[in-house]
Amino acid sequence: MPRLISLMTLALVALLAALYVSGADRALTQWALSGQREAQDAMAGGLRALRAGEGAALAGFLLVCFSYGFFHAAGPGHGKLLIGGYGAARAVGVVRLSSVALVASLAQGLSAILLVGAGVWIWQLGRARMTDLADRLLAPLSFGAIALIGLWLVWRGLRSLRLAARHDLHDHKHGHDHGHGHGHGHGHDHDHAHDHPADCAHCGHAHLPDPAQIAAATGWRDMAVLIGAIAIRPCTGALFILILTAQMGIFAIGVAGTLAMALGTAAVTIAVAFGAVMLRRGVIAGLLGNPALAKIQPMIEIAVGLLIAVIAARIALAAI
Repeated sequence: MPRLISLMTLALVALLAALYVSGADRALTQWALSGQREAQDAMAGGLRALRAGEGAALAGFLLVCFSYGFFHAAGPGHGKLLIGGYGAARAVGVVRLSSVALVASLAQGLSAILLVGAGVWIWQLGRARMTDLADRLLAPLSFGAIALIGLWLVWRGLRSLRLAARHDLHDHKHGHDHGHGHGHGHGHDHDHAHDHPADCAHCGHAHLPDPAQIAAATGWRDMAVLIGAIAIRPCTGALFILILTAQMGIFAIGVAGTLAMALGTAAVTIAVAFGAVMLRRGVIAGLLGNPALAKIQPMIEIAVGLLIAVIAARIALAAI
């Protein structure tokens, strides 16, 4: 299994490198943006059909909203950056990170519903004002929060490296070669047969993380932070639909369309979550039981955290 995961990882890295070198990543972005524009035009047509009372218009409208969410997520976006980066940096399971991707997409839709609801009926704002609010205030806040999460990953990685260095120093001082060839004349056996290869019963601490520790999922507090950072910035397409349906007196249909968009977005971010976790597992698959793993894991976390922080900070500053 470790060899299979490693081969899958190498294939994924090679595919990503080929996409970048060939310029296919930029073509993919243009394809996604083009799909967004076409879906947005189709949504406007679907709303006209709904207003005219056409019977099958609702199903078609929801399908178009789903496709808009899919194209929106396939293009440049903060959700993929954070979900993918976190999955590559932290020992989180596929199911949990995929659940976070789904909940974050739905929460992003909910933030759009709340913003439009408050903007239309409380603040009396128009479409241009609410879109401007999302772009000029909420987008920088969202990317700023993501940059902070990147710095937090860097801090955790540095702390793990410091702990690994402390363990190395402890082993060096106490001569822990795990041979334990003591010459005591006690009446008990001193061969120290360890129940677990990662534990040192003589010194009382773990020298290597075991597979169970590496696979352990992170806490729900971390997951809540990820969801909040993504949900701060509502989708522009969702704002567009919600404002139009509010003006047409069919706001409930706009809410349904927004949820369909969120599911379309989740389809992409869940795939990113799966790929990121598999990529990370492939990197560490051949290192289980190797002392280098205690340093390689935090180094991955530091590198990914720096990448997230730099990209998110640049986008946040550009949006101000």
